[in-house]
Amino acid sequence: MNAFHYAFKVKDIESTRRFYVEILGCQEGRSTEHWIDFDFFGHQLSAHVISNIPELDYCGKVDGVSVPVPHFGCILSYEQFDELQENLTRHNVKFVVKAHTRYEGQVGEQRTMFVLDLSNNPLEFKAFKNADEVFAS
Repeated sequence: MNAFHYAFKVKDIESTRRFYVEILGCQEGRSTEHWIDFDFFGHQLSAHVISNIPELDYCGKVDGVSVPVPHFGCILSYEQFDELQENLTRHNVKFVVKAHTRYEGQVGEQRTMFVLDLSNNPLEFKAFKNADEVFAS
Protein backbone atom coordinates (compact mmCIF):
# COMPACT_ATOMS: atom_id res chain seq x y z
CA MET A 1 0.00 0.00 0.00
CA ASN A 2 1.25 3.49 -0.79
CA ALA A 3 1.67 5.99 2.01
CA PHE A 4 -0.49 9.10 1.91
CA HIS A 5 0.44 12.71 2.67
CA TYR A 6 -2.02 14.96 4.48
CA ALA A 7 -1.55 18.64 5.41
CA PHE A 8 -3.82 20.14 8.05
CA LYS A 9 -4.26 23.20 10.27
CA VAL A 10 -3.02 23.50 13.85
CA LYS A 11 -2.90 26.32 16.39
CA ASP A 12 0.79 25.94 17.38
CA ILE A 13 3.82 23.68 16.99
CA GLU A 14 4.41 22.79 20.66
CA SER A 15 0.97 21.41 21.49
CA THR A 16 0.92 19.63 18.15
CA ARG A 17 4.32 18.04 18.83
CA ARG A 18 3.13 17.01 22.32
CA PHE A 19 -0.02 15.32 20.98
CA TYR A 20 1.43 13.55 17.95
CA VAL A 21 4.80 12.53 19.47
CA GLU A 22 4.11 12.06 23.20
CA ILE A 23 0.52 10.82 23.06
CA LEU A 24 0.20 9.10 19.67
CA GLY A 25 3.82 7.97 19.51
CA CYS A 26 4.55 9.39 16.04
CA GLN A 27 8.12 10.11 14.98
CA GLU A 28 8.82 13.75 14.22
CA GLY A 29 10.20 14.64 10.80
CA ARG A 30 11.24 18.01 9.49
CA SER A 31 9.89 21.19 11.04
CA THR A 32 10.10 24.96 11.06
CA GLU A 33 8.39 27.50 13.30
CA HIS A 34 5.37 27.32 10.93
CA TRP A 35 4.96 23.59 10.17
CA ILE A 36 5.94 20.15 11.44
CA ASP A 37 5.90 16.70 9.79
CA PHE A 38 5.15 13.37 11.46
CA ASP A 39 5.37 9.70 10.58
CA PHE A 40 1.73 8.83 11.27
CA PHE A 41 1.70 5.03 11.28
CA GLY A 42 3.72 5.00 8.05
CA HIS A 43 2.04 8.04 6.47
CA GLN A 44 3.23 11.65 6.28
CA LEU A 45 1.30 14.32 8.15
CA SER A 46 2.19 17.99 7.76
CA ALA A 47 0.75 20.24 10.45
CA HIS A 48 0.70 23.92 9.46
CA VAL A 49 0.18 26.72 11.99
CA ILE A 50 -2.75 28.93 11.08
CA SER A 51 -4.89 31.35 13.08
CA ASN A 52 -8.25 30.24 11.65
CA ILE A 53 -9.13 26.75 12.92
CA PRO A 54 -12.58 25.77 11.57
CA GLU A 55 -15.48 24.86 13.86
CA LEU A 56 -16.37 21.19 14.19
CA ASP A 57 -19.35 19.88 12.27
CA TYR A 58 -20.98 16.64 13.39
CA CYS A 59 -22.77 16.22 10.07
CA GLY A 60 -21.78 12.60 9.49
CA LYS A 61 -23.94 9.68 10.63
CA VAL A 62 -22.37 6.24 10.68
CA ASP A 63 -24.22 3.28 12.15
CA GLY A 64 -26.45 5.73 14.05
CA VAL A 65 -23.56 7.71 15.58
CA SER A 66 -22.89 11.38 14.72
CA VAL A 67 -19.27 11.88 13.69
CA PRO A 68 -17.29 15.03 12.88
CA VAL A 69 -16.63 15.66 9.20
CA PRO A 70 -14.01 16.20 7.96
CA HIS A 71 -11.77 13.89 9.96
CA PHE A 72 -8.74 11.73 9.30
CA GLY A 73 -7.10 8.80 11.00
CA CYS A 74 -5.61 5.41 10.47
CA ILE A 75 -6.53 1.74 10.25
CA LEU A 76 -4.64 -0.20 12.90
CA SER A 77 -4.34 -3.79 14.03
CA TYR A 78 -6.43 -4.82 17.06
CA GLU A 79 -3.22 -4.81 19.15
CA GLN A 80 -2.27 -1.29 18.00
CA PHE A 81 -5.85 -0.10 18.57
CA ASP A 82 -5.84 -1.40 22.17
CA GLU A 83 -2.41 0.11 22.88
CA LEU A 84 -3.47 3.48 21.47
CA GLN A 85 -6.75 3.46 23.39
CA GLU A 86 -4.84 2.78 26.63
CA ASN A 87 -2.33 5.54 25.85
CA LEU A 88 -5.07 8.06 25.03
CA THR A 89 -6.85 7.17 28.28
CA ARG A 90 -3.60 7.41 30.29
CA HIS A 91 -3.07 10.93 28.89
CA ASN A 92 -6.67 11.92 29.72
CA VAL A 93 -7.57 12.56 26.08
CA LYS A 94 -11.31 13.04 25.76
CA PHE A 95 -13.03 10.62 23.40
CA VAL A 96 -15.47 12.28 21.00
CA VAL A 97 -16.75 8.77 20.24
CA LYS A 98 -15.63 6.12 22.72
CA ALA A 99 -14.13 2.90 21.42
CA HIS A 100 -16.84 0.54 20.27
CA THR A 101 -17.55 -2.13 17.67
CA ARG A 102 -19.35 -1.04 14.52
CA TYR A 103 -21.21 -3.47 12.20
CA GLU A 104 -20.86 -6.29 14.70
CA GLY A 105 -21.32 -9.70 13.08
CA GLN A 106 -21.46 -8.14 9.60
CA VAL A 107 -19.04 -7.72 6.73
CA GLY A 108 -16.71 -4.87 7.63
CA GLU A 109 -16.93 -5.38 11.42
CA GLN A 110 -14.57 -2.88 13.00
CA ARG A 111 -13.58 -1.22 16.22
CA THR A 112 -13.53 2.56 16.05
CA MET A 113 -12.87 5.59 18.24
CA PHE A 114 -12.68 9.35 17.69
CA VAL A 115 -10.55 11.89 19.56
CA LEU A 116 -9.56 15.52 19.05
CA ASP A 117 -5.97 16.66 18.85
CA LEU A 118 -4.96 19.76 20.81
CA SER A 119 -5.99 22.01 17.88
CA ASN A 120 -9.47 20.46 17.78
CA ASN A 121 -8.83 18.30 14.69
CA PRO A 122 -10.95 15.12 14.79
CA LEU A 123 -9.13 11.83 14.30
CA GLU A 124 -10.66 8.38 13.86
CA PHE A 125 -8.80 5.17 14.55
CA LYS A 126 -10.17 1.85 13.30
CA ALA A 127 -9.29 -1.82 13.53
CA PHE A 128 -11.03 -4.31 11.26
CA LYS A 129 -11.84 -7.82 12.44
CA ASN A 130 -10.92 -9.01 8.95
CA ALA A 131 -8.40 -6.81 7.12
CA ASP A 132 -9.70 -8.15 3.78
CA GLU A 133 -13.01 -6.36 4.45
CA VAL A 134 -11.70 -2.79 4.64
CA PHE A 135 -13.27 -1.97 1.26
CA ALA A 136 -16.05 -4.58 1.30
CA SER A 137 -19.62 -3.46 0.69
